[in-house]
Amino acid sequence: MAISEHYFRIRQKVGTLLMLVPVVAIIRDETGGILFQKKRDGTWSLPAGAIEPGENPAQAIVREVQEETSLKVKPERNRRCFWGADFRYQYPNGDQVEYTVVVFECSKEGTSERFDNEETLGLAYFVPEALPPLGLAYSKSIFSAYAASSSPRDDASRSGNLHQTMESDS
Repeated sequence: MAISEHYFRIRQKVGTLLMLVPVVAIIRDETGGILFQKKRDGTWSLPAGAIEPGENPAQAIVREVQEETSLKVKPERNRRCFWGADFRYQYPNGDQVEYTVVVFECSKEGTSERFDNEETLGLAYFVPEALPPLGLAYSKSIFSAYAASSSPRDDASRSGNLHQTMESDS
């Protein structure tokens, strides 16, 4: 689904005006490569999408990754948050957003990666040292090998279940 009914109704009212929206997944393969999605407009992105009403960020990333890649994931930890003008984007149809991006390190719970949807042209893993050109200005530090390791602040296992942590923060 390219746009949910909720966001479709909003867009009917606000047109292409700026909206603040998503969540992003970092999914690594066995060698440390990171999964990227080639969008229909030819740009590369991490699997990502908007939080729907009633969802917390962890639930949203599970749903979005499955919609875009057919891959089932488990959010392991909140890697970082990004926001501001560097995360402003205009879609080919003119819709504008300025993302507040919640980045999750995710583990795969399944191996089937197919992309027979209207958003994805392809999926590929890239090593952190050779990333494709991205539409958003993510800090390179989130892709590094260091970022894949635990840190007390981000490690979900040290702060309890990630789902509970995300709910308790709201």
